[in-house]
Amino acid sequence: MSRGSDTIYALSSGSLPAGVAVVRISGSSALGVATSLCGPLPPARRAALRWIRDRNDVAIDQGLVMAFPAPASFTGEDCIEFQVHGGRASVAKLLNTLGSFEGVRQAEAGEFTRRAFDNGKLDLVEIEGLSDLLVAETEMQRRLALEQSNGHLSELYQSWMTRLTRCRALIEAELDFPDEEDVPGSVSTSVWATVGTIADEIEHHLQKHKAAEIVRDGFKVVIAGRPNAGKSSLLNTLARREVAIVTEIEGTTRDLISIDLDMGGYLVRLTDTAGLRDTSDRIEQEGVRRAKMSAAEADLVIVLKDIDDLGDFPEVDSPAKLLKVITKVDKGPSVAAAARRAMERDVNISTATGQGIDSLTKRISDGLAESVNFTGEATAVRTRQVDLLREALELLRLVSSSKASLELRAEDLRQSSHLLGKITGFVDVEELLGVIFSEFCIGK
Repeated sequence: MSRGSDTIYALSSGSLPAGVAVVRISGSSALGVATSLCGPLPPARRAALRWIRDRNDVAIDQGLVMAFPAPASFTGEDCIEFQVHGGRASVAKLLNTLGSFEGVRQAEAGEFTRRAFDNGKLDLVEIEGLSDLLVAETEMQRRLALEQSNGHLSELYQSWMTRLTRCRALIEAELDFPDEEDVPGSVSTSVWATVGTIADEIEHHLQKHKAAEIVRDGFKVVIAGRPNAGKSSLLNTLARREVAIVTEIEGTTRDLISIDLDMGGYLVRLTDTAGLRDTSDRIEQEGVRRAKMSAAEADLVIVLKDIDDLGDFPEVDSPAKLLKVITKVDKGPSVAAAARRAMERDVNISTATGQGIDSLTKRISDGLAESVNFTGEATAVRTRQVDLLREALELLRLVSSSKASLELRAEDLRQSSHLLGKITGFVDVEELLGVIFSEFCIGK
């Protein structure tokens, strides 16, 4: 990604055609380019209706123009926003006209946000939250992303860094000026107690990571069972549309079929799997392997068994909670199956009549509630953030209990603070920037 001084532009709104299209310009030439296209600009952060004309004075469109002089803009540079009609031809003409100016070029993916980072308008935690906010599909995803993007999480990490810096200062003061009266005589009672408290706070913070991860990435529910137990029918019923092929032929589903549901504002990822059985078919064997792997990674596994199946529920190797469900109860059990109806199960269902579906949905919601108690509190979500926090915590626990010299323990504190700084992007993150900003769309 270029970090030059070019002025950049892009369509920053949704796909065309649309009622309104927003075209953004950022850089040192932005105000001059806008003036040449539509004449005198309105006062800063005020919208004005203007005719926008190309360099030959031919009208392109009429729309709103807003100017955001540096540094009070999203990128920290001079910025312009055009709000024009969202027709493909008129937007293409405007973009082509902008590209005709010297030193003005199309923005790359995430380049506006990258410039905001370079100019100190956003840190990495806020940027990652903004990225999540742009793709949030459920209410809880939106709330979680907003807590990261609004700076609350960054403030927490910065407060830990500030307290660790003071601890280091006290240690170094004692090392350098052991005889001075205004330097505390013992760091063991003040510094190490503070270090221990910070470590406890980080550990408590990390305990909420799993719940936040489920909110962001979805509550993974896997439907497992023998062939023809009704797995695909259940997927279609919960999705309220035909997602999977349903036939009486065993082994119809050979791969994972997943859909996303919104349950109470939470994302639930529901996966249909191949029937669990021994088979000589190599393709079906792979499907069974994937089914077992998916169940092992699930947050909840719904294990199905046909009401006429005289066997036990199939064994599923998963650390997740298992929800045992008897299916096809509308057809009634055989005599032999009727004798086994008292066997352990959680829900009886029929996808044909809808019997028990509400009860099953409630069981899924209950399982979600047990796994997630999200209150909207700022929490680490990204693996990058969590890994750095764990490294910092390990060092702080080590330095609190260490019998090493003050010099070595002070260095461990410095490294802990350094790790926290990498979370927000204050230090040593150059190699991460390309990965992070590549997640953004053009125009953001």
